[in-house]
Amino acid sequence: MKKLITIVIVGILLYACKTDVKTEEVERDTYLISGEAPGVYNGIRAYLQTSDERGRKINMDTAIVMNERFQFEGKVDTPQLWNLSINSVAGDLALIVENKAISVKVDKDDMSNTTISGTKANDDLMSLNNDVKALRTKATALNNQIRNSTDAAEKSKLANEFTKLTREIRALPLNFAKNNTNSLYSLVVLDNLLKQKDADIENLSGIYEALDESIKSSKLGTNINSRIASIRKQRELTKATEIGQPAPDFTAPTPDGKQLNLKQSLGKVTIVDFWAAWCGPCRRENPNVVKIYNKYHDKGLEIIGVSLDGNSRQGDPKAAWLKAIEQDQLTWNQVSNLKYFSDPVARAYNIRSIPATFILDENGIIVAKNLRGAALETQIANMLN
Repeated sequence: MKKLITIVIVGILLYACKTDVKTEEVERDTYLISGEAPGVYNGIRAYLQTSDERGRKINMDTAIVMNERFQFEGKVDTPQLWNLSINSVAGDLALIVENKAISVKVDKDDMSNTTISGTKANDDLMSLNNDVKALRTKATALNNQIRNSTDAAEKSKLANEFTKLTREIRALPLNFAKNNTNSLYSLVVLDNLLKQKDADIENLSGIYEALDESIKSSKLGTNINSRIASIRKQRELTKATEIGQPAPDFTAPTPDGKQLNLKQSLGKVTIVDFWAAWCGPCRRENPNVVKIYNKYHDKGLEIIGVSLDGNSRQGDPKAAWLKAIEQDQLTWNQVSNLKYFSDPVARAYNIRSIPATFILDENGIIVAKNLRGAALETQIANMLN
């Protein structure tokens, strides 16, 4: 009897410990996402997905539902906002994946009613999702009212309310980050907002700075800080090469090892042409540039070709550069540090892709950029004729 009582007590204690684990964050070296999927058939696939810049879905992990359960296990360097989708279930669900134990209970009829537990970040995410759902329900009701109304004044009033509500929904994540300075989810919100091309960097930077030090010092926090600095620098470079700005000056090595300076090489019109031997579109455009140079050089046109050769797959990048110059009959000034896109001149001009051209006047002011074909010749003709 004593032995039986002891076993029962140990069992109760073990169960109690297990229950506590479900409500507390469990630190791990990997993420472990345990899912329940009542009513989902065996063999159905579940996915953890993210999206690329074009919105295309990318599968980051895959699991198979067996006995109404599935499990993902893997490792992330920093917390990630991914989506959970299941083949037979409509829609998907955002969740924060971090190296902890996470539990998911799927509603096969309405993915938005799926619950996530196990981490504070996902608790915060679920709370925000509930707020979004409540506002979207209001928005749907308003939209129905607008459709059914025949009164123009009422329609206009309802439409204004709908617009206001839509703005409120969009502002929810940012407001959450402002008001929850100790939440990891606030970092995830900032992380995603910084991926937008038109991100308000100063506003997001201010929200980041207001976060608790424990959040900012996390790996994701330090990554975001670096990204803010990088975006600022990139935008400064973009601004420095806008039309109407003085072209950034540079000095770079020529094929024979001498140094060429932009300001000392300006003509009445100067084209700074970023290209490379390995760049197909650049090589196809070169005959047009040769024609323009031969036609307008005597009138004051100068060209400085800046080669981004130095791709590790080229073998001997300098040999490839020199061969391309000869093959394409490029008789104008050429420079290159043979450092691919890490070339300091390319960085000064914020070059992300080639071909890229900058057309400068006699004072070195950028008057046009990224022109090709007939458009390039028209620009040069207008400046020199």
